[in-house]
Amino acid sequence: MAVHPIESRYGTKEMRHIWGEENRFNCIVAVEIALARAEALHTMIPSSAADEIEKCAHYAKIARAKEIEEEISHDMMAIVKSISEECGASARWVHYGATSNDILDTATGLQLKQSLDLIDLKLKKLLSVLLIRSGKTLTLVCAGRTHGQIGVPTTYGLRFAIWASEIGRHIDRLNEIRPRVAVGQMTGAVGTQASLGSKGIEVQETMMSILGLSHVDVSNQVISRDRYAEYFMFLANVATTLDKIGVEIRSLQRTEIGEVEEAFGTQQVGSSTMPHKRNPIKSEQVCGLARVIRAAVEPALLNNTLWDERDLTNSSCERVLFPEATILTDHILQVMTRVLDGLCIREDRIRDNLNFLHGINMAESVMIELTRKGMDRQEAHEVVRKTSMEALAGKRALVEVLINHPEVSRLLSPGEIEGLLNPDNYIGTAVLQVERVIEKLSPLTR
Repeated sequence: MAVHPIESRYGTKEMRHIWGEENRFNCIVAVEIALARAEALHTMIPSSAADEIEKCAHYAKIARAKEIEEEISHDMMAIVKSISEECGASARWVHYGATSNDILDTATGLQLKQSLDLIDLKLKKLLSVLLIRSGKTLTLVCAGRTHGQIGVPTTYGLRFAIWASEIGRHIDRLNEIRPRVAVGQMTGAVGTQASLGSKGIEVQETMMSILGLSHVDVSNQVISRDRYAEYFMFLANVATTLDKIGVEIRSLQRTEIGEVEEAFGTQQVGSSTMPHKRNPIKSEQVCGLARVIRAAVEPALLNNTLWDERDLTNSSCERVLFPEATILTDHILQVMTRVLDGLCIREDRIRDNLNFLHGINMAESVMIELTRKGMDRQEAHEVVRKTSMEALAGKRALVEVLINHPEVSRLLSPGEIEGLLNPDNYIGTAVLQVERVIEKLSPLTR
């Protein structure tokens, strides 16, 4: 029976595998092998012993390690013993010079490397969908909104491009944090490398080179958790962008707005009691799970405040944080990519909303042109403000009020006023901005 939803409801098979018991065990075994190989290369242990450990360690089984842990109540030492049982005479060199967290934290580095590789792929796929959407809606003019109120026009192309730009920055951030997060150590009981003698630094560098990880410059018994805190803040930042997109989709799918809709299957049920409902449940799921991901940030920061050379308060916490936040981030990336890929855009409702205020939302363009024609900018603002309020109060089209206003009609002809109130004529450089974003970010998707 599944206890946590990431066991069954949320998460991809690939990311669940990365944070599953079997892969964790395999990463630990890989670190032990790399340690033996590095020590042999620096003549600390016999090359034949490293060969035998590399050959035999893979036969160690997680089930056997659990049996041993039941007896000794130490998870890492149980794994060391299970590996040693497979290595014959070379067992004496297994885990030589290491303390538990040299192996455990370095294994975490391998899992983080795998996770970042997968998240990188998901971000690039989402970016590709957003850029395609940006291109297809390049000139699709819509009502812009501030404070929940209709403002001057924007374009759907610009909306998608803004989201794409954020995802592009997340890809940049991922590449920046990778060497700080996918990191390992071999520093011994309190960080001095005393157990490795004079070759400690060389062994650590060689070991991490074998594993494809960065190595710490210095550490105590554990890798400093500021690195992991940065990772969780990265996940929270990605989740917040997805939350932002989800909130906008949900808002735009409101019955009163109705400009977009999540794809809805022919047999899909929206409500157990209201048969007509088509709810944005996927976007809502993304927004809800983003809250859980962001909640990982504070405990991740607190995990860096350990006593002296270390205590154990981080350990239990991280057993929850790493799989939960990572699996959920990967999940909502996939969900939002599918939502955006299948998003239905209702151009009829977009046009209805654009014209909903009968030109009043175009007041800025009139103010700008009146100023250009010679009226003081502040005076122009007041004239257009008053005419807009008059149009709203009388439920009249703004063009009608403006044409009959003496100060406006003195500077602008009826044809000019109609042109200024056409939303298609007031999108500035939106098209150019989107084209530049597409050109800049497209290489990231290849």
